[in-house]
Amino acid sequence: MMIKGSLSEITTLFKEIQKEPVKMFELIRKEVKETVGDYISSLLDLELKNHLKRDKYERSDESDPNYRNGSYNRRFCVKSIGDTAVKVPRDRKGTYKPQVLPRFKRYEDSIREDLTLMYLTGISTRSLSLLSNKLIGRKLSPQEISNANKEFIQAVEKWRTRDLSNDEIKYIYLDGVNFPMRLSGKIELVPVLVAIGVDNNGYRSVLGFQSGDKESASSWREFFKDLKLRNLNGSSVKLGIMDGLSGLEKVFKEEFSGSSVQRCQVHVARNVLAKIPLKHKKEIADSLRSIFYASSKDKAMEFFKDFKEKYNKDFPSAVKSLTNSIDSSLTFFKFPKEDWISLRTTNIIERLNKEFKRRTASMEILAGENSSYNLLAFISIRMEAAWSKMAVGKVLPNLPFYKKFTQSS
Repeated sequence: MMIKGSLSEITTLFKEIQKEPVKMFELIRKEVKETVGDYISSLLDLELKNHLKRDKYERSDESDPNYRNGSYNRRFCVKSIGDTAVKVPRDRKGTYKPQVLPRFKRYEDSIREDLTLMYLTGISTRSLSLLSNKLIGRKLSPQEISNANKEFIQAVEKWRTRDLSNDEIKYIYLDGVNFPMRLSGKIELVPVLVAIGVDNNGYRSVLGFQSGDKESASSWREFFKDLKLRNLNGSSVKLGIMDGLSGLEKVFKEEFSGSSVQRCQVHVARNVLAKIPLKHKKEIADSLRSIFYASSKDKAMEFFKDFKEKYNKDFPSAVKSLTNSIDSSLTFFKFPKEDWISLRTTNIIERLNKEFKRRTASMEILAGENSSYNLLAFISIRMEAAWSKMAVGKVLPNLPFYKKFTQSS
């Protein structure tokens, strides 16, 4: 870096730097930008030289030779440096097409990747546009940011609609989550149906999500049909864990013949306790816990019988609510004991929904269905990375590598 000028000018400059040290870094950035711009310009000049197959002033043996034809100025944004001034050389015949710096490329690929990751972690295109000048040294429009996202979003969408034929799913967790979306210029609260599958080794994956009325049996039926169109093996599904949404249990059993339904015990308990006076809630909650966490179904039914006899006179509505749900809330007893802790409730899918809400909270409004799908798919992929280290339940003895190890030892 060369600082030029008279002695008085240099003295004045250093006095300013001593007073405001930040000016030194401004000078460095300016010098770096100029150096990087000159370097890129030199590479382009060398590229044209290779294209013409001769040096700048070297004569050509061709009858109709191609020549240099000046240059034009353009800007290019480099990560951590910002916009740089670049001179792009031209040839007389217009056959030179820069590969070092393609004509319509305005910033390096790593900036596009960073913008996409920031967008998919919950920062809106509008916010990124406002921050872009500080982040990369150049103001980008919301449209430029949207364009930068396209390639990565296509990959995310491919994952969302992937083939499921290789996934042998035994359990499916189901729930719906609401998001404010902009549709036809209006803000609407749109429910998104979500399904998490657990395979035979106990590992989770997000099977899919689709907008639809979570209280509508027909919406869930279409959702299940879409999963099967993506080649989900319905015959391998043995259990659906859900919160008792209207019509969902019936549709699930119809679409996955031979399967059973486990109603979330937290939701069942919540419905029962809603009919109990505050003074008696703890007592009733303890009784419910004894039923749900019994050592066997027979023992659970004994506790349920005692519950009915003890509380039917004082709290008939609560007893009726539990009676209507008791069978479907104890289905988990039919499955391996090591999985019981994970099958009693819909906690697994609700944790995913909470992550959806947390990541989208900063955006306030999602820009339509496709935009929400892209964002949710990215969040799901991130969640699956964490799930890959932790199987559902205590399934270690069932894992192939564990069996192989124990058999050989």
